[in-house]
This record gives sequence, structure tokens and C-alpha cells, in this order.
Amino acid sequence: MERSRIAVAGASGLIGSALVRSLTADGHEVVRLVRRASRGPDEVCWDPERQYVDAAGLVGCAAVVNLAGAGIGDRRWTPEYKRLLRDSRVLGTAALAEAAAALPEPPRVFVNGSAVGFYGETGDRVVDEDAPPGDGFLSGLCVEWEEAAAPVAEAGVRTVFVRTGLVVSRDGGAWGRLFPLFRAGLGGRLGDGRQYWPYIALHDEVAAIRHLIDGDTLSGPFNLTAPEPLTNRDITAAMGRVLHRPTVFPVPAPVLRTALGEMAGDVLGSQRVVPRRLLESGFRFAFPGIDEAIRAAG
Repeated sequence: MERSRIAVAGASGLIGSALVRSLTADGHEVVRLVRRASRGPDEVCWDPERQYVDAAGLVGCAAVVNLAGAGIGDRRWTPEYKRLLRDSRVLGTAALAEAAAALPEPPRVFVNGSAVGFYGETGDRVVDEDAPPGDGFLSGLCVEWEEAAAPVAEAGVRTVFVRTGLVVSRDGGAWGRLFPLFRAGLGGRLGDGRQYWPYIALHDEVAAIRHLIDGDTLSGPFNLTAPEPLTNRDITAAMGRVLHRPTVFPVPAPVLRTALGEMAGDVLGSQRVVPRRLLESGFRFAFPGIDEAIRAAG
């Protein structure tokens, strides 16, 4: 894409901040959505839960990227936190989609966050973007999250859903919590370790989002995961191998359920998700293997 004005919601998060750095480095004008009064032309005030967006700040944006939402693994899933997880995604997406759709000149593309949690438990079955949603809280959340973007899609804006896997980074997310444990020699498989974990290097996550922004014919759901999902046992071995640490401290499933509550079901669950549509679109991974993804994360 030629140098453009691009709005990013969730710009302070792990993926959003990396995306902003990448876009800015290439000369794009990035407008960040912030939950306070804007302090300049590079900020737009919004309040996701109250469904408010200062739409004037979106004028002239060629693309809107919505990655906002409370952290899935930040807290135990109490009823209150589950409500926050939903509202921060669904209400925020609806507000941003409606604001973008109502602009005199809507953006060319609207990229909305989602997650591989859409598919629920898949066991050993390989699933791509054609698979239906699964059961459980995360599946239902992802369905609502994507459906909330309907206003902008109905306005004729090319709409993309990025169903992201586990992002390999030492700076945040689930993997950000794993690195210190493994560096300390305290890492190990979770449960029996046979569950598939769809992962993606942070570099490839950002590159894929930019690829989807630029692809004029690309719309709908795209799985942002490495080409070959691996089991937790394989990933544990790779962490030990790359970091030169033992991995002899498995965490039994009952301990995880006690510590994490309902969220343990997703940690112990298996998702053998592949990025069929992303590969078919011509995207090439810089770090497709787990060892290189871990090394790239530092």
C-alpha cells in the first residue's frame, strides 16, 4: 500500500504496538485510538464500552485496524471479567464499525481482531477457515466479535477477520509468561502435552496483518498461525532446546484447573488450526518453524 493514513485500535497491546512501529517505519501516518482526550492529530478519542468514537478523527483513513480487547489470560474468568472480555471486544467493534461505515468516504479496508478460539476444541482434526465455530465461552465470544463488524461490511468496506493463534513473543501475551519460567529451568508440558497449540511469531503476525491490509481482493476470516501446528509437548521440547534449559516440571491438569478455573479448558484444549487462506493468498512466513519463532522472540 502507498503511504496512507491508518487508524489502529489496541495500539498499546502486544500486536498493536508492533504493528504501529512497522507502519510508522514505512512512512504511514498512524492514528491511535485512545481512551482519553486526544492530544494531537495522531490520536482519536474513543470509549469502547460506551460505544463512543470521535469519528472526525477517522476522516481520511484508508484502513482501520481493530485489535482492542481486554487480555484473555490477564485474570481468572469470573463472571465480571468475562463480561469485560466480551464488552471490550463486541461493543468496541460495533462502535468502530458504525463510525467507519458512516464516514463520507469510508476506509478501503476494515481489519478486525479475532482468535483461533473461534473453533473451540478440535482434537487431532485439522481445521481451516471453513470450519464452523465450536462450543464454549471463547467460541461464542469470537462469533459475536466478528458479527459486530457487520455495519462496515454492509457499507461495502472490505472486511477482514484475523483469527490469531498464540503469539510467540517475550514481551507479552501467553508466551511472555512462558519465557521467564523456561529461562529459570521451570518450564514443562501442560497436562499430558498432547494438545495442539497453533502459534505464530510476532514478526509474522504483523507481516500478515499488513499483507491483508494491502490485498485488495482479500476479505473474510484468515487464520494467523504458523503452517504446522505442534503439540504442547513438542513446543515444550523446543523451548528447552532453544533456551538450553531442562523441561522436567510438567504441570498436571488438576493443578491447572485449580489455578486457572474455566480458562484451564482452553489451555488444555487442542486446536490443530492451519492458515490455508493466508497461504493461498501468497503470504510467506519468515519464521514458520517453532525453533526459529522462539529465537526471533529473543
